[in-house]
Amino acid sequence: MSEVDTDTARDRDVVELLLAQHEEVRSLFAQITSAPGATSNAKKDSFDRLVHLLAVHETAEEMVVYPVVRGSGADGDRLAEARTAEESQAKSALSELEKIGVESPEFDAKLAAFQQLVETHAQNEEREIFPLLRSSQSPEQLAKMAQSVELAERTAPTHPHPHGPESAVGNTLVGPFVAVVDRVRDALRRRAG
Repeated sequence: MSEVDTDTARDRDVVELLLAQHEEVRSLFAQITSAPGATSNAKKDSFDRLVHLLAVHETAEEMVVYPVVRGSGADGDRLAEARTAEESQAKSALSELEKIGVESPEFDAKLAAFQQLVETHAQNEEREIFPLLRSSQSPEQLAKMAQSVELAERTAPTHPHPHGPESAVGNTLVGPFVAVVDRVRDALRRRAG
């Protein structure tokens, strides 16, 4: 599996980058829900891509975006805490989905609930976080943040770790080690599959 499929950060700022990833997440949910049958390779492949994208996306936001949000205006701390709480809940739900697998009879119902969590989180970011970033950061800062997000995504864990760190410092210290384990596990799965 390739890294997160996005244009380079040089072509857009962090808000544009994250919006494109939100759309990619929405597209992957549509692919999963429209795939025929629980044992469909298409369903499993789309779900695996969704797991990867969400894991690296959320880690990068925790490392790059939310520290900036916390320092951006009176509501920054409150907004960052609310969004990271949503991410924590989504990580737990995604981890559970990954454990039960697409073949499970309960997968589709749990996926629908998870999709609602993710959509609510994305809408909250699009309504609150992205406008705050646009109003508090210069275009140059937003472009540099996009580059930082892409760098963080390249070294981020590729699976949800609900008990892992949810701060920039925690992800910087622990994330690379967890990412190596995840990437080895991914490679072994691809070889076995």
